Amino acid sequence: MRSMKPRFAITAGDPYGIGPEIVLKSFILHPDLNTLCIPVIFGSRQVLEQMARSLKIKVIFQSVDSLDQVEEQGDLIHCYDVQPSFTVSEFGRICAEGGEMAYQGLQKAITAAQQKKVQAIVTAPVNKESLRLAGVPYLDHTEMLTELTGSTRSMTLFVTGTLRIFFYTRHIPFAHIAGALNINKVVIGLQDCQRNLKQIGFEQPRLALAALNPHAGEQGLFGREEIEILVPAVKKARQLGILVDGPIPADSVFHLAKEGKFDAVMSLYHDQGHIAAKTLDFRRTVSLTLGLPFLRTSVDHGTAFDIAGQGIADETSMVEAIIAAHRYYW
Repeated sequence: MRSMKPRFAITAGDPYGIGPEIVLKSFILHPDLNTLCIPVIFGSRQVLEQMARSLKIKVIFQSVDSLDQVEEQGDLIHCYDVQPSFTVSEFGRICAEGGEMAYQGLQKAITAAQQKKVQAIVTAPVNKESLRLAGVPYLDHTEMLTELTGSTRSMTLFVTGTLRIFFYTRHIPFAHIAGALNINKVVIGLQDCQRNLKQIGFEQPRLALAALNPHAGEQGLFGREEIEILVPAVKKARQLGILVDGPIPADSVFHLAKEGKFDAVMSLYHDQGHIAAKTLDFRRTVSLTLGLPFLRTSVDHGTAFDIAGQGIADETSMVEAIIAAHRYYW
């Protein structure tokens, strides 16, 4: 696989958001990306053409029905036209049509990846409310990818430069985080982190477990989760051969990982890890979904309906997601 230029499915996301814009900008304004992969955009050709006109960039699109036809594109942008008649009259709308289009694009990209027609999927953002209005029975990209591939142990990894962050929990209320912790689940999470890092090339990954409470609980002064759950979990994980330290206070563990002491941190909740990554470099943070039959990378921002269609969206995160797909695909 590594001796050939890989094909990547690039989903345009919600057509009413900035997805079509950042996808086009990535390959037109950053032509070096074409040396890394053969991209196929899964979305609406008409919307992409509309966006190209708006951006005043010249693009030659080629619609493809079979990915077997896709090879070196030269000046062409290959498009798997999910809905040939689909158009957008007004950007920035939360609506069922946008959610359905985004969902269909991802479904077709997943099929292509499962059939080994593409080696990775790179996704532009979707809107949770538009997905709900479309009747999509999944909350977000991760749930869709996990369920549609029949995976059981998918996991999100944030990459920001040398900092890598896994998440023990994702979208749950803050008040429920402590109750979601237990020794066995934390150990399983650390096992998943180790396995996923090995899959993307780390032979003996070094992990850190973030603490929940300030100062890792200060020997029970600020909470007992570290004493009763996290310390025993780390001890058990080490007995299983996992190289893990912790729990380490969250105000220092991410810095230590950025400096190279650890290959990744397992964060305990959504904002704990997101704040660290986005503060370090908001525009270049990339999300990877591991534990699937293939690699998925993604921008780490939303549909930005407030600026959609205006030609001012920043494509940096999409560029970084494509670079990450090239670096980590298998």
